[in-house]
Amino acid sequence: MQNTISITKYEAICNLGNSIDEIFNNALKSDNDFFTPVDSIVKGETFPLGKINCVLPEITEEDYNIRCNRLLLYLLDKLDKDISVLKEKYGNNRIGVVVANTNSGVDEYEKSGNKKHFEIGNPAEFIKKHLGLNSFYASVSTACSSGIKTFSTAQKLINTGICDAIIVAGVDALSKLPVFGFHSLEVLSKTRTNPFSKNRNGINIGEAAAIFIVEGSCGEIILKGIGETSDAYHAATPDPKGYEAAHAINIALKNSKLVPDAIDYINLHGTGTVSNDLMEANAIYNTFGCCIEASSTKPLTGHCLGAAAAIETALCCHMLKHQTIIPHIYDGEYDPSLPVINLVTAPIHKKLTNVLCTSFGFGGTNAALILGRE
Repeated sequence: MQNTISITKYEAICNLGNSIDEIFNNALKSDNDFFTPVDSIVKGETFPLGKINCVLPEITEEDYNIRCNRLLLYLLDKLDKDISVLKEKYGNNRIGVVVANTNSGVDEYEKSGNKKHFEIGNPAEFIKKHLGLNSFYASVSTACSSGIKTFSTAQKLINTGICDAIIVAGVDALSKLPVFGFHSLEVLSKTRTNPFSKNRNGINIGEAAAIFIVEGSCGEIILKGIGETSDAYHAATPDPKGYEAAHAINIALKNSKLVPDAIDYINLHGTGTVSNDLMEANAIYNTFGCCIEASSTKPLTGHCLGAAAAIETALCCHMLKHQTIIPHIYDGEYDPSLPVINLVTAPIHKKLTNVLCTSFGFGGTNAALILGRE
């Protein structure tokens, strides 16, 4: 049994902007392209990457001086007053930290040789120490589903009484490792990603960070339910039928005490790869049919790896707040071999009560999160 928890404050940064307000406003401008052509990673080839162009704060302690932590520090500074209020409310011993991450400081380690830089737990440890907290802290690294699974961990920590509040975050900086990795799998696109199109040919990689203050008390945004499953199908390819992906969605619906028709919008994982879009189209269609409005925001932000579901959850929070759906950007040529999904191709203003965010990762790790307003 999962009890609801609340997201009381949140902030984000990615290629679309340096705050969640700027990110959301730019996401509504569907004719703009916010990717940066980069030719310095794969020799002789140029790829569009979702690069953050912002002056980030410095970190003086060498063990934590990595780009991931500088992105987090940028957001922590923005949330400084809110976190101070949180610490006064609960005390340093009752606030936990859970961070989604996949690369940490692997690029920095190549130059520094400092083993702390490539530790997956480094960003969570950094936040705990920077804020002077004395409670639970951990990193979650389950590939692209990490950002939703941090909320699952936060929910358990609050429901079991271990913590009263959690600093939940997702962060990944641009790194050579995933660029080379996806390039070797031949799923790195040289043009803007094109999810669910018959012409789709792969992903764009981006970088991002998002931070959420999560409490057990009632707030404006309610985390109503989470579902998690595993495929056990293939290390890098999802089950094309999407059975376990659909199962994760149905678990989230059950935990939210909602029926499929109660969902007003679906934020799709929507990577733009042939296999992922096939799997997800099957999972969505078999659960909801073809009526519920949906979009993927990855053609705007790129795939931000461990931060993907975090930045998408922040956008879902803002869609609920502003009662506006972000459009799906693609060439308009829906793949006729896929079950039909109701892709929103222009901003829509409508009443949003419950929204679903999906996230699927390598190794068949599936996660679904339902956010709502009372």
